[in-house]
Amino acid sequence: MVHLYNLHPFGSQQVVPCKLEPERFCGGGRDALFVAAGCKVEAFAVAGQELCQPRCAFSTLGRVLRLAYSEAGDYLVAIEEKNKATFLRAYVNWRSKRTEGSRVCIRMVGQNVEAPFSETLRDQMSIVEMPLSEAPLCIACCPVKGDLLVGCTNKLVLFSLKYQIINEDFSILDFERSLIIHIHNITPVEISFCVGYVAVMSDLEVLVLKLESDPKDEESVNPHSHETSKPVKWAEGISNETLQLESDDFVICQKPMELLGEKSEQSGVSVTLESTGLADEKIKYFHVQHLLYRRFAPDVSSYVLSDDIKLHSLQLLPIYQTGFLTSDRKNSSQEKELQSLFCFFSLPHVGYLYMVVKSVELMSVYQYPEKSQQAVLTPQFLHVITSNNLQCFTVRCSAAAAREEDPYVDTTLKACPPVSMDVCALRIQLFIGLKAICHFKNHVVLLTKADPEAIPERRESPKRLLSRTGTGIKLKTPPVAEAGWNLYIVNTISPVQLYKEMIDYSNTYKTAKTQGCIHLLSEAHLLVRAALMDASQLEPGERAELLEAFKESCGHLGDCYSRLDTQHSHLALPYYKMSGLSMAEVLARVDWAVEDGSQKYERGLIFYINHSLYENLDEELSEELAAKVVQMFHVAEPKQLPHVLCSPSMKNINPLTAMSYLRKLDASGVSSILVTLTKAAVALRMGDLDMHRNEMEVHSEMKLVCGFILEPRLLIQRRKGQIVPSELAAHLKETRPGLLVASVLGLQKNNKIGIEEADSFFKVLCGKDEDTIPQLLVDFWEAQLVACLPDVVLQELFFKLTSQYIWRLSTRQPPDTIPLRTSEDLINACSHYGLIYPWVNILISSDSLADKNYTEDLSKLQSLMCGPSFDIASIIPFLEPLSEDTSAGLSVHVLCRTRLKEYEQCIDTLFERCPEAIIPYANHELKEENRIDFVVEKTAA
Repeated sequence: MVHLYNLHPFGSQQVVPCKLEPERFCGGGRDALFVAAGCKVEAFAVAGQELCQPRCAFSTLGRVLRLAYSEAGDYLVAIEEKNKATFLRAYVNWRSKRTEGSRVCIRMVGQNVEAPFSETLRDQMSIVEMPLSEAPLCIACCPVKGDLLVGCTNKLVLFSLKYQIINEDFSILDFERSLIIHIHNITPVEISFCVGYVAVMSDLEVLVLKLESDPKDEESVNPHSHETSKPVKWAEGISNETLQLESDDFVICQKPMELLGEKSEQSGVSVTLESTGLADEKIKYFHVQHLLYRRFAPDVSSYVLSDDIKLHSLQLLPIYQTGFLTSDRKNSSQEKELQSLFCFFSLPHVGYLYMVVKSVELMSVYQYPEKSQQAVLTPQFLHVITSNNLQCFTVRCSAAAAREEDPYVDTTLKACPPVSMDVCALRIQLFIGLKAICHFKNHVVLLTKADPEAIPERRESPKRLLSRTGTGIKLKTPPVAEAGWNLYIVNTISPVQLYKEMIDYSNTYKTAKTQGCIHLLSEAHLLVRAALMDASQLEPGERAELLEAFKESCGHLGDCYSRLDTQHSHLALPYYKMSGLSMAEVLARVDWAVEDGSQKYERGLIFYINHSLYENLDEELSEELAAKVVQMFHVAEPKQLPHVLCSPSMKNINPLTAMSYLRKLDASGVSSILVTLTKAAVALRMGDLDMHRNEMEVHSEMKLVCGFILEPRLLIQRRKGQIVPSELAAHLKETRPGLLVASVLGLQKNNKIGIEEADSFFKVLCGKDEDTIPQLLVDFWEAQLVACLPDVVLQELFFKLTSQYIWRLSTRQPPDTIPLRTSEDLINACSHYGLIYPWVNILISSDSLADKNYTEDLSKLQSLMCGPSFDIASIIPFLEPLSEDTSAGLSVHVLCRTRLKEYEQCIDTLFERCPEAIIPYANHELKEENRIDFVVEKTAA
């Protein structure tokens, strides 16, 4: 299906002041237009909407059959015919030709230029002759590297662009015949070439190949030629006997075929590479990859066959990596990196557009209302000419390239209209007698001729038209050539101007709320996206205007998907994100008018608001907008209302309003735990502590923990990338710290908060800096050990706890709050805390001056050291602040040495400091047969 719009992509029009009737023409680069007539080529300068100015003219060897321009290298190449012989010539440095009589240098390809002639070559045009063993049929230039591909019968010849360095300041352009591609059973009518991708077209067949420079094996590097495809019988299903039929009563037709990717090797077309370049060539092709083969069947409904069966307008269109939303565009061709490549070809009534990079797939099919004569593909449009119309269709190249370039497309972050979206015709412009078309920059060049169309000669048998190598139809030339021709340059308007027209046109669909609005806005979006990707089209200052239009189009699409009830309503979220609109700005675009006493909110808007509130945006909605959001969710998604009220963006909501809506949820079946906690938080904001206390007592502590897991933002919020404890968390710290620790532990266990985030939360909550550890955080670490969380690194947790215990013991610093667990609680509840050895208690029994907190920290440290999981060696560097002069320090140091099996040193220390502990120590630590002997030996000593 093709959507039809009556827009105006074509702007001003000017006439090219040609002296003779054009036979061939082409354009390219910044401003170059070449027109060939007879044995002469005229070059024109085309700049903006000003008049087309003649630049220079030069003579050719003969009548020009094909003409092509390469921006890379800035050269013109032509196939010329003289005395029934064809020649291939490249015109280099043509800009220096001032007058038609200026001197011209003619040289053979690869000919070394003598140094004395270098100065003369600077300021004169050179013609490079490129001899071939067979007559050239068609030509194509690589738009990136400037290499030249020449099509001959059953083969293609590649000339690599290179430069002969004359001296440090001067080099001349030259070519080297580097590769011959033998393609059996196909005679090329048109070819296209782009950075190693080759497209070949005959009357009814298209073959797309990729030349690869990496050798698959060592053997492929050395041979003179390398066959890359096994030939198979090209006429499938037809026996040799049938092929040999000579009766004129039969017409042999091959069935239509489409082969993509690796399957295209089964086409029966044999491809062989023959390297002819020098060994030190930078890029050398060794093998070929088949990408696409398509064969069409002729229409044999009529005995008299015409040009209706022929393909035309083969083209490879590259799109380069741009990163237009993140970085500046690239200016030079050397910096271009191919992102996507598209192949277009057309029958008279149908055009086909394929994507051929990474994956090979048919993107779009174009149905023309009339028989087409020629077409040109651009990143933004497809321009097609019929006998009397110039038609402009949209293309999907930018949509496909966006998905290749940006991995975040089709996520909640970014979106792009689908490649499969129906194409549309933007304009059908009347031109009488259209004959040919070309395109460069923002110019469409048209040749019109008002004389009667030539009549094809009738052949004795149509069979020859159906063969793979069939020749073109010969045309009878009218006896008298009439003068009614013109060569026009039609300037396409700027993408921003056409975009604005599309936006204005889309307003007619707004009230109807149809898919047509989305389609037209998607076309406008792709138009701007394609313009941003096509860096060569951007003028200085135009990029900023396009980016602004791009964001605006995203906003319009976000509006559509948020208001229309479609299966793609979720796309409102990424489009609004790409638009740069704030949540308040999006809500300001919503129509809050109530119809028939009821308000309906579409799921696209609900999805966007809900997701945005979950993202913990730094934006805070006003009290009025927050109330509207609450009303919206109360009507459309009441179960989400507690989550909505917990968002930091809803900070300014009136607590009375929030409480009134929460009370309406009690009878609606929403999770009672979550509603209870939300009501408790709102009551706290209202200053009603009695209501808060009553709500918190409705459920058990375990259920309250489950409620916090369902909605972590009741406790922990994030603003500007920082952890911010909620008002409820601060209140629980003072009133129910055990519930707070258990809840944060539950969040960590359910991957709702990370380890470092939890540590930061407790430090911020307790008002401590990075170097101060609050007791509540120590309680949390101890709770982590008790819970045995799988993602917790035990030794890291041991290090945190032991470091804090040692610091408190060494500085006699008491905890800032009462610990939630005693050492006895931890020993009974956690396997990582071991029973303290009996002899340790004897060492510290003499320390009667220690307070309770000091004793608890010491017991916890000793218990950890006696546990089975603790790596005792890790604590040694941190024991220095804990002096052995105290009984506490002595017990820890001796315990550490004991775990390292330094028994002799421990016995020596005990003899000196606490002899009464020797026997209990020996009984516990030494083997039975060694205990008495060891103690007696030490006593005697």
